[in-house]
Amino acid sequence: MKKLINNPNDVVDEMIEGYIKAHPNQVRRLEENKRSIVIASETKDKVGVLIGGGSGHEPAFMGYVGRGMADGVAVGNIFASPPPEPIVEATKAIDKGNGVVYIYGNYAGDIMNFGMAAELAEMEEDIDVELVVVNDDVASASSEEKEKRRGIAGEFFVTKAAGAAAEKGYSLKEVADVARRTNERTRTMGVGLTPCYLPQTNEPSFSLKENEMEIGLGHHGEPGVEKGELQQADQVADRLVQDILNDMAMSNGDKVAVLVNGLGSTTRMELYIVFRRVEQILAKQGIEIYRSYVGNYSTSLEMGGCSVTLTNLDEELISLIDAEADCPMYAQL
Repeated sequence: MKKLINNPNDVVDEMIEGYIKAHPNQVRRLEENKRSIVIASETKDKVGVLIGGGSGHEPAFMGYVGRGMADGVAVGNIFASPPPEPIVEATKAIDKGNGVVYIYGNYAGDIMNFGMAAELAEMEEDIDVELVVVNDDVASASSEEKEKRRGIAGEFFVTKAAGAAAEKGYSLKEVADVARRTNERTRTMGVGLTPCYLPQTNEPSFSLKENEMEIGLGHHGEPGVEKGELQQADQVADRLVQDILNDMAMSNGDKVAVLVNGLGSTTRMELYIVFRRVEQILAKQGIEIYRSYVGNYSTSLEMGGCSVTLTNLDEELISLIDAEADCPMYAQL
């Protein structure tokens, strides 16, 4: 696998350096920790929203720091949680005295490190922190064990709702409650077609035969629910959406936000073909697509495949999803 990199051990720091230089009016890196990135402008008196996770998922996570979304991000190594130190430094930088909400995926490293950072921020800096763990991946555990599910592309909608709520002046508890409710109303299913290759090893993250696909594959190459022969886009979309609908009760007349997310190397042509089928399925069920998002929102380096995310909206979430946002890698104006 050919990559445009220098020293494989420097890819994350060089990426951050380039990112900061490319978007100096929107984001800045903290002198205290080179893995802490915060919004460049002085934020108003409001609750802070902090996200973070491993690199390799761009535009998640650092691409979503900006007005109406997150105020800061802690950046980890490729597919690895950031340690507590950059999380704490970013927390100190974005706190305005109203507390900070942490939003992160349901992975052991993230749970440990964000939890430790929250304790340090509260004990040493007297900053109130609320923790929100995203677990939208239907394939990774049964509905009876939802607490074990991984967080994947649905984190985009959780961050969107929380960031908008903070911008509107919600309290710390209210922002956290909105984020948790968005998570509860969000489900994702994905399919993997080809692996990604880690820069340090140049080895594939998983293996599939030339004519194989894997339903429910994780964003880091974690095993899915089944491997099978590569199917046409409509058949794949049918499976992904049906698994979501089987897991999350929805009724005729419900409104949803839909994300068809590319995992890195899948073309927009393919993603729109998938979205076309998703719309057909939902329309047949009487479910209205209120807002749609198609593209690379949470990737896995150059992995081939996509995921489908549905968020079942209520009136409050509609207003938050509709709110403006302006980030280097995502804008809704």
